[in-house]
Formats: sequence, structure tokens, C-alpha cells
Amino acid sequence: MRTKIIKTIKYIISGGTAAVVNLAFLAIFVDIFKINYLISAILAFLIAFSVSFILQKFWTFQDKSIEDVHKQTTIYFIVSSVNLGVNTLLMYLFVDHFHIHYFLSQILASGLLAISSYFIYSRFIFKNNAVVSTFDNQNKDNS
Repeated sequence: MRTKIIKTIKYIISGGTAAVVNLAFLAIFVDIFKINYLISAILAFLIAFSVSFILQKFWTFQDKSIEDVHKQTTIYFIVSSVNLGVNTLLMYLFVDHFHIHYFLSQILASGLLAISSYFIYSRFIFKNNAVVSTFDNQNKDNS
């Protein structure tokens, strides 16, 4: 139980750090460079992705292995890309339809996605390389 609480706290800190990076770059792109908020959200996501992956893999989930890091990165990127699509849709809805400020909209969208992402990361990507191992077994069977 204590381990799960610590892991959850680390997830929140790691995610919060990546979110701060995301929000900072979002604000820079929109307010300083005057880039459209949706394009800015995508660019900020891409920058925050590496921060998120490194912190989640090595600190939150204590996955120190590097032999499957390329596969984990790919799977993590796929999940993150789906999240990016959902995030962009939520941003559009919150800003254009509900008239919520883009910055608050990003915070709301990120919070909603963080909950589902924790489950996916802990169960399928960083838990004993479960998904990576499944892919390896499928490739061995097809050889």
C-alpha cells in the first residue's frame, strides 16, 4: 500500500513537472510568438514528451533497464499521441465552445488525461515491461 502511495506521489510530481514544461512552452508560443493555440499545444506537447518519459520511466516506475527503452519509448509515444489528439479536441471544445481561457483549458485537459495515463503506464508500459515482452513474444512466434 505504501509503495502505491509513493508511486502515485511520484507520478503526480513527474506529471506536474512535464505539465509545467508544457504550460510554459504553450504560453511562450501563444503569448510571445503569437502562434495559434492549437499548434502551440502540439509543439509544447512534443517538448514536454521527453521530460515526461524520462521522469516516469526512471523515477516514478523505477524502470532502470535500457535494453527495451526504444520499444517502451515507441509505445509511450503512441499512448502520448492518442492523448495529444484527445487533448487537442478538449482544448478546442473548452476554448471555442465553452469559452474557457486556453491556459485553464490546458490544465483541465491535462488533468483528465493524467488519470487514464497513470493506469496505462503502470499496467502496460513500465510494469515488468509487460507490453514490450508481449511484442517480443509475438515477434519470436512469427520468426
